[in-house]
Amino acid sequence: MKNGTELAAIDLGSNSFRLEIAQLDHGLLKRREYLKETVRQGNGLDEDRNLGEEAMQRGWDCLGRFAERLAGFRKIQVRAVATQTLREARNREVFLERAQKILGFPIDVISGREEARLIYQGVAHLLPQSDERRLVVDIGGRSTELILGQGYRPRFMDSYRVGSVAWSMRYFPAGVFSAEAFETAEVAAQAVLDEALTSCRREDWDVAYGSSGTVGAVGDVLQAAGWAEGLITQEGLDWLLERLLKAGSAERLRIDGMKDDRRAVIGGGVSVLRALFSLLGIEEMHVAQGALRHGALYDLLDREHEQSDQRSTSVLRLARNFNADPTQAQRVRKVAHHLLRQLAGPGEPEELERALRKLGWAAQLHEIGSAISHSDYHKHGAYILDNADAAGFTMNELHRLGQLVLGHRGKLRKLDLAFDDAAFVLQLLALRLAVILCHARRDPDLQGLRIEWDGGHAVQLDCRTDWVAKYPQSAYLLMEEVQAWQKTAWALRVECAG
Repeated sequence: MKNGTELAAIDLGSNSFRLEIAQLDHGLLKRREYLKETVRQGNGLDEDRNLGEEAMQRGWDCLGRFAERLAGFRKIQVRAVATQTLREARNREVFLERAQKILGFPIDVISGREEARLIYQGVAHLLPQSDERRLVVDIGGRSTELILGQGYRPRFMDSYRVGSVAWSMRYFPAGVFSAEAFETAEVAAQAVLDEALTSCRREDWDVAYGSSGTVGAVGDVLQAAGWAEGLITQEGLDWLLERLLKAGSAERLRIDGMKDDRRAVIGGGVSVLRALFSLLGIEEMHVAQGALRHGALYDLLDREHEQSDQRSTSVLRLARNFNADPTQAQRVRKVAHHLLRQLAGPGEPEELERALRKLGWAAQLHEIGSAISHSDYHKHGAYILDNADAAGFTMNELHRLGQLVLGHRGKLRKLDLAFDDAAFVLQLLALRLAVILCHARRDPDLQGLRIEWDGGHAVQLDCRTDWVAKYPQSAYLLMEEVQAWQKTAWALRVECAG
């Protein structure tokens, strides 16, 4: 991206929605604007894990205000990510469909581990570079992320379903603070976080950092009370707990440094933070400046080039772990790219580059299901991708990639993605034709093969007459492919002339 380009990240958290706008300055990102609204969508989940209308409306209203500020931004300049509440919500598609129209940009629901990876990237990029081994903690509204890493490289990442909003609702439902409630909440948090003990042992890290939300709020209160700036200690947490118990309730709590919108969830947040201090043997925690939204901004930069795109590394790892044939994968990838370049025609080079990269990933992974069974291996491959933890990918992206793998052979009606998405259909068609042309597991003869899209719902593949005579099996498979597309809104024609 050009120097001076503005980038934006939106974090749709369980407690707050945040918008960060930064300007690219010789490889670094400098903040231009930061907006935060307390939306508390995490309070809006009912017993069936459906978002209520009021909670959805609060989110839509906030995104409408963010959209006004993002007018004029291009798609490649904006990254919007949603976390635990929308991971849980059964009716999230209802919210997301309208939210994306209001915002004007796609919203990616990310897995817990991907959230943890982005949090670490945000924290690491805003810290001085060193060889220290870091423990990074982020207590959100409905989840807590723990990461161990060094430099920009995370070694361990996980997400736990415990957070300030969820714990406040469960253990301080009327906003009443009592010693018994805090003890119960801390024990319950430790029970959820207990498995982190095996991966986050005290000897495995040198410095603890806390990111965003609860940690930032506690740090502000302690600093206002005269404690060291940007540092949380066990002694400071004990003092804060005494202040909360003395107040007796969130409504009566008056304490310097605490914003009004934080009072309602401070009980749950403090109980989780105290549980972590006790469980992991933390003596002091530094308040980090970086957060999820900063990681999303730097990830936008990384995604610009395949070499730095974390998703490319994850694809290579998946292909290797499931013993996919690298020679055949590269062969299919080369042919699929050749076809998609013809189908795309003149257009935005950046859009074509992204489409080719995603098509290449599908080609690299189209046979990973064979590690389970050769029968219906395309279905096994799609299942793997829908359930994989693949760093860099959002849940939406993995599902779309899985649909390409599922659809690379066989009937088309099994796909759950709409065939009115021309970009996806062209990728799918290029992949299916590439698999057909490479069926003999050798480089195909592409001389004289030309493919063209009419801009509507029809594609024509032209080949020379002697090609049919030389490759009768390939020609037969192409005729079957024509029939497969007849059962969709799209038409594939194959013409062979001298």
